[in-house]
Amino acid sequence: MNRTRLAAAALAVAALTTVAAGPAALAATPRTAAVTTTYGTAAGLPPINEAALKAAIAGIPGPDATAAEVRIGGTKGSWHGVTGVTDVRTKRPAREGARFRAGSVTKIFTTAVVLQLVAEGRIKLDGTVQEYLPGLLPEDYPAIAVGQLLNHTSGLPSPKVPGDLEWVYKTRFQKWTPEKYVARAVENPIEFTPGTRQHYLNTNTFVAGMIIEKVTGRSYEHEVTTRILRPVGMRDSYLPGDSVRIKGRHNHGYQVVPKGFPDSFAYGDAHLVDMTETSVTSTWASGDLISTTADLEKFVKALFSGKVVPAAQLEPMFTVPDVTMFGTDKPAVYTSGLTRLELPGGIVAYGKTGARYGSSAGLGATRDLSRTLAYSVNSTDAKAQGQNERTLRIALAAFAK
Repeated sequence: MNRTRLAAAALAVAALTTVAAGPAALAATPRTAAVTTTYGTAAGLPPINEAALKAAIAGIPGPDATAAEVRIGGTKGSWHGVTGVTDVRTKRPAREGARFRAGSVTKIFTTAVVLQLVAEGRIKLDGTVQEYLPGLLPEDYPAIAVGQLLNHTSGLPSPKVPGDLEWVYKTRFQKWTPEKYVARAVENPIEFTPGTRQHYLNTNTFVAGMIIEKVTGRSYEHEVTTRILRPVGMRDSYLPGDSVRIKGRHNHGYQVVPKGFPDSFAYGDAHLVDMTETSVTSTWASGDLISTTADLEKFVKALFSGKVVPAAQLEPMFTVPDVTMFGTDKPAVYTSGLTRLELPGGIVAYGKTGARYGSSAGLGATRDLSRTLAYSVNSTDAKAQGQNERTLRIALAAFAK
């Protein structure tokens, strides 16, 4: 696979199609990334490329991002870099361990809890949504299996809501319930016969979260916290529920907007609006996790080693269904909760990205955990259509030569 094709398939590709396009350079003084490095080699896995990793986060703060933290780990060496500012107005330097909104990385946790319940005999992957949540879906909908929710082959549609930034900003504190979200989605017809295509949509994980609550009799937040966050030791991670704030130390997240946008301010040649405080109820079990790079590193190591989901139930997280993507003839790329990546030299990695306005995040690893990646980038256009060049460079630097 050449470098262009790798860029198209790197960790940022399949989940949210984010982009690092931005305005002219922001008027802040970049600071040199503070890093610690150890080295190791592995058969088929290139050594850690410190120069490439430093280059991947160079120039922050800049037009595309205001802060970044990258953590490379695994059995074959480690590297850690932090750069940028925590607040573009005060220009206080970003420091290690800042919390961030992990966006769709949350889907891995939702999937893991469902697979735990499968291991306990409380959920069946071939059991249907109609069995677990009677009355949730329209009567004319076909049967949809739980496993099809997890690997996005259910055919469930998305709610039709305005997608422009003005509407998003105006309604950023609006509260959604899972019931309201799914009800708005299923006002629309099923997109395709379940199991025949793949379409990555939040509706799938919303319904999975609702099944978790129905089966356990407890909240989704309680189940993720007690089943994963606490046992793994993710002390700086939590699910905020209705809160619009990020607890503890965190970097501000900004979105590039046109001049004159409500509450915006000039910064160099750009205009930004602060998106740090926002409701995440509109993404719930699909995207509300708040975490740190160190915690995500702990999680991916525990997950891939079978300490979160028993080995017998873990295989769906490493299996891409043999279907094509909805609306194209391209093969599916998502597993249950992750994305499979083919890298140069025959290296295969699995990862997940996520984005909220002002924040891009991701994690990934080779299955043998010889190399892991966790990153947070305070992107200034995190939800734009396209590809996030900054996070692509980070992924390339983490796994390629």
